[in-house]
Amino acid sequence: MKNEFLASLLVLALAGASIAIASPGHSGGHGKSALGEPGDPKRVTRTVEVRMNDQMRFLPDRVSVRPGETIRFVVKNIGELPHEMMLGTEQELVEHAKVMQENPGMEHDVEPNAVTVQPSKTGEIVWRFTSAGTFKFGCLKPGHYEAGMVGTVSVGR
Repeated sequence: MKNEFLASLLVLALAGASIAIASPGHSGGHGKSALGEPGDPKRVTRTVEVRMNDQMRFLPDRVSVRPGETIRFVVKNIGELPHEMMLGTEQELVEHAKVMQENPGMEHDVEPNAVTVQPSKTGEIVWRFTSAGTFKFGCLKPGHYEAGMVGTVSVGR
């Protein structure tokens, strides 16, 4: 019985570790990812305002940047529901949306690639995009991502 209990705890710990490794926001927030790295607020290249609404949309839902740019996303919640913006690969966001469905109270204010914004409030993400590619941003509040609250960051030349 004791060994079964310890084995169960080990499985849960490993599952949690795999989630942490899969998501740049849960890797401690300090390392680089394919997406880039936390940006230095003193080296912001430009500011992009993104509005979130209760129709489960980001406005704009497409952002283009150049490799090496540091973007300050000013994220405004113009709805009446809490929303969030998390940057990541599509796979990371899909996997993390599943975790959010199981943990609906989870917020992302300590992760540099994400911000939770209450109604009529504003938050910020400062991010440096280091590699060319197509990345995503999404609201991972339960049901929001699935309803289409997702956007694209194209990092090109």
